[in-house]
Amino acid sequence: MTLTAFLRALAQLPDRRFRRVLGLGVALTLALLVAVYALVLWAIQALTGDTVTIPGVGPVGGLDTLLSLGSAILMLVLSVVLMVPVASAFMGLFLEDVAQAVEDRYYPGLPPVPRLPLGDVLIDTANAFGLVLAVNVLALLALVLAPPVAPLVFWGLNGLVLGREYFTLAAMRRLGRDGARRLRRRHRGRIWLAGTLMAAPLSVPVVNLLVPLLGAATFTHLFHRLHSADPSGPPSRNRAR
Repeated sequence: MTLTAFLRALAQLPDRRFRRVLGLGVALTLALLVAVYALVLWAIQALTGDTVTIPGVGPVGGLDTLLSLGSAILMLVLSVVLMVPVASAFMGLFLEDVAQAVEDRYYPGLPPVPRLPLGDVLIDTANAFGLVLAVNVLALLALVLAPPVAPLVFWGLNGLVLGREYFTLAAMRRLGRDGARRLRRRHRGRIWLAGTLMAAPLSVPVVNLLVPLLGAATFTHLFHRLHSADPSGPPSRNRAR
């Protein structure tokens, strides 16, 4: 089911409307990544008072090094970790647009739904961002205490959070907040697996720029498949609040 959902998301990439969302999504995802990285550079300068020389990269430090070659290389490396909070921010910014494009192509008989209130989306996004930060502190502890299993811990913990948040927002459009939570709880294992499969390629530089968009499309398909196959699930509604 998860693989089918992902392959459908990939198959829609040539679609003109989807490519427009893809282009905007990749551009703003890259902008978010640069913004988060700039914050890291500022923190390095604030904590050390100077630049830090990294072997094979060179001096990296304050915001004045943001556009340097060494900084670009370091940002590419750090994107393995930084793309996780970026993906959580992407969720609130683009999931509705992606979900609508997916539904227009694959589920044309559904009634239209108004967009989720911006305030609700921003609150959910901020909560997800905070949860992602807390989870990655645990993942960093695993890197220190048990390096061999650190990647599995990183993917598993982030898969749990990203799967939970992406699925909930995709389901809220049709079921409301309570209905989305009930459906998520009944299928938490499958959703966790889908989230982990999303978290793993977030660790691959450059490829990870496409993952937030493909993840949003994948979880839209996953929601519809789980909801349609769940006889005890809540009925769809025209508005999610």
